[in-house]
Amino acid sequence: MVLIPGGTFAMGTDNGFAYEGPVHDVTIKSFWIDRHEVTVAQFAKFIAATHYKTDAEKFGWSGVFDPKQSTWTKGDGADWHHPDGPIAPPAAENEPVTQVSYADAQAYAKWAGKRLPTEAEFEFAARGGLAQNAFAWGNDEHPQGKFMANYWQGHFPEHDTAADGFPSRARIESFPPNGYGLYDISGNVWEWCADWFAPDYYKTSPKENPQGPADGQERVLRGGSWLCAENYCVGYRVGSRQHTAPDSGLNNLGFRCVKDVDK
Repeated sequence: MVLIPGGTFAMGTDNGFAYEGPVHDVTIKSFWIDRHEVTVAQFAKFIAATHYKTDAEKFGWSGVFDPKQSTWTKGDGADWHHPDGPIAPPAAENEPVTQVSYADAQAYAKWAGKRLPTEAEFEFAARGGLAQNAFAWGNDEHPQGKFMANYWQGHFPEHDTAADGFPSRARIESFPPNGYGLYDISGNVWEWCADWFAPDYYKTSPKENPQGPADGQERVLRGGSWLCAENYCVGYRVGSRQHTAPDSGLNNLGFRCVKDVDK
C-alpha cells in the first residue's frame, strides 16, 4: 500500500459531464491505498480462505462486453475466474480481478482488514499531487507519444486498435504510476467506491472527508476502463465518475482497497 498524506484539493471538473461538477474544495485525512488493483491471485487467496461465493456465481451469469460483437452480452457462467465466460481463457493471475459486485469487493476488503475508498479519497489519490489536471499524469493525453493507461483506442464500440498493447484487461503495473506511485488508477478496469451515487451530490458535499449520499440506488465507479474511448465516456480522465447497481458484475469492473492511518 501507499501512504497518501492528507490535504485539500479541488475535486471534480467543469469540463466534463454535468454530474462531474461543480469543482469544489475538499479536505481529506491521510490514508493508505493499494498500489494497484486487487489481482486475480489476491482474490483467489480470499476465496480459498473463506469459501466465499460471489454474486456472479450465485446468479450463474454476469455482464460481458464482447469486442467481436461490439456489444454487451449476458455471459452465462462468467465469474471472477472466467470473466469473459467459461469458453474464454481464464483470467491471468496478475490481472485485476473483475466480475465482482460491490458486496464481493466489500467482503474481500473486510477479510483483508481494509475497506473500499470513498469517491473523494479515490480522486485525491488519483490526482497524484497534480492540481486540476485532466489526467492522472498531467494534461497531455499522450506525453511524448506514449500511452499512459489502458483504454480503448479507436471508435467505440466498433473497433479497438489496441495501440496501447492491450485489447482487454492489462496485467498490473503495465503502465507508469502516477505521482503517488499508484498503478492503473486510470484505465484498465473501473473501480468500486464506497459512496452511493447522486448526480448533484457535489452541490451539497461536505468540505471535509465526504462520504457520499446517505442512500441511493447505485454505487460510484471511478478510474475508467479498457472500454473507455475518446468518443465515449473518456472515463480515464481523473475527474470522471460513473455509477452502476451494487450487484453488477462486469468484465471491466474491479476494485482496490484503502486503510485508515492508525492513530
